[in-house]
Amino acid sequence: MIYIHFIVNPISGNGKHKITSTFLNSTFSSSEFKIEIDYTKHKKHAIELTEAAVANAPDYIVACGGDGTINEVASCLIGTNIKLGIIPVGSGNGLASNLNIPRNFEKAIEIIRKGAVSTIDVGKINDHYFFSNTGIGIDALIIKKYEHSGNRTLIAYVKASLASSLEFKTRNTLLSFNDKKINAKPFLLFISNSNEMGYNMSLTPKASLNDGWLDLIIVPKLSFIKKMALGYHVLRNSVEKFKKAEHALIQNLDIEVPDVTQLDAQIDGESHVLNTNKINISIIKSGLTVITD
Repeated sequence: MIYIHFIVNPISGNGKHKITSTFLNSTFSSSEFKIEIDYTKHKKHAIELTEAAVANAPDYIVACGGDGTINEVASCLIGTNIKLGIIPVGSGNGLASNLNIPRNFEKAIEIIRKGAVSTIDVGKINDHYFFSNTGIGIDALIIKKYEHSGNRTLIAYVKASLASSLEFKTRNTLLSFNDKKINAKPFLLFISNSNEMGYNMSLTPKASLNDGWLDLIIVPKLSFIKKMALGYHVLRNSVEKFKKAEHALIQNLDIEVPDVTQLDAQIDGESHVLNTNKINISIIKSGLTVITD
């Protein structure tokens, strides 16, 4: 019998999904599956629930939510033999899209029932894991404004992006990677493990979840016209054609921002404050086993 523990975020996707205990128990045959279900009540609650579930050694733990919920659940599975399942019911769903897990949750459940697995790489930023992407440039401010808007829609994301492009100020930043050191003032400093951010947008369309590399993009301080050009390329998924962008494949990156004591970051589309001005980013190759199509 396969033991599956579901961690459900009831407000993901504006709370319109119908993932209930009644539905899940009726979907999985009791002769083949043992089902347990927990519901999150606030941000980071999925971490607490997943840690408790891990102690019971289920075969799968399934995150039902967006990239933030998936990050909280998956972060607790590093170093375990438990497989991660995903039912994407969030707003962006970048990781699920990269894994070809459909937004139709009945089809996503069918993938879980079949139980085929693959391994993916895991990114790490200081003590936090990321599975899709992270950044400390304008994207961090965009996510901060997006969360404060209280409205998880594409329109809210676009508005946050426009406001951030006018407000964001670059800072002296020391970067060390691939045996070289750079003194930069990045407008965008983005590190990606996957080929999609969510909403079908990508800064790194060639990125792979299992190639053993992270994709780094550095974009320097820009004029207003160049900011508009960058925005155009983001919407067209063609940032690799933006001449001001520097691209590199990395396995380790050290960042220092000397003039501050703490840094805003976005980690898998969630806003975080890092109480340091030094960051190390690294990769754990094949660090997570995921149920996928």
